[in-house]
Order: sequence, then C-alpha cells, then structure tokens
Amino acid sequence: MSYCDTMRTTLEAHVLKRIDRKRGDVFLRADFADLGGYDQVGRVLRALVRAGKLLKVGFGLYARAVPARIGARPVPPKGLTTLREALERVGIPTYPSRALEDYNAGRTTQVPTGRVVAVRRRVRRRIGYNGIVLRFERARPAAH
Repeated sequence: MSYCDTMRTTLEAHVLKRIDRKRGDVFLRADFADLGGYDQVGRVLRALVRAGKLLKVGFGLYARAVPARIGARPVPPKGLTTLREALERVGIPTYPSRALEDYNAGRTTQVPTGRVVAVRRRVRRRIGYNGIVLRFERARPAAH
C-alpha cells in the first residue's frame, strides 16, 4: 500500500467518524472542509457514495444511506423527510404543501405523496435520490 492509499484511508476514516458523531442525516461538503482539501474530500465522499454509505442528494449535499428493503439501491433512513431536512440544512424553510393541508383538514381523501414541498422563496437546487426529486410550490401566506 502506498502513502497516498494510507492518507485516503485515514481521511475516509475521519469522515466516517464525523458522520457517525453527527445527529442529523444530512451533511454538507463544507462539514468536512477542515479535514482536507476540496478535491480530497470530494474523492472520499464519492467513494462513500459508491460504497453505499452515503447518498448524494444535491450539489454539495449528502445523506446517510441504509439498505433498501426492496431493491439493491440504498435509501435515506427517513425517506422524503431526509430531503426536507436537506432543504433546511441549506437555509430554506419548508412548509406543508396545499395537498397536505387539504388532506389534514379533511377536504380530500387523496393522500399526498410528500414529493411536493411548499417554500416561500425561489429554489433552484435539485434535491433528490434514485430518481425521486422534490418539487416546489409557493407557500400560502401566513395567517395573521
């Protein structure tokens, strides 16, 4: 094993240790910036995604991965709730969608999928995993 392989393994071990210590399921690339250079950290994160320990859910956004009950692809531990947590992590507050509000109020029996999230400002990020992508709608104004 060469010196570079030893350094990569060590950096990977540091990243995994930090992931284990974190409470949330979503991580920013910046969370690991103090461990190494931008490219080094990127290589380690890509390797963890390939190994199925992390999922890339957006640009610079990663989530913990657990084996799926059905299928071979890993999924986030809390499903779509993890994607909402990713939005919160980048500073975008989320609100219930119109479909969820209607369902909770008893105005409809159509169960919402949870893939639509209401936000108060424009979101240009694409957040998702394994082909499941969040859609955004404008949140209703707050009731006074």
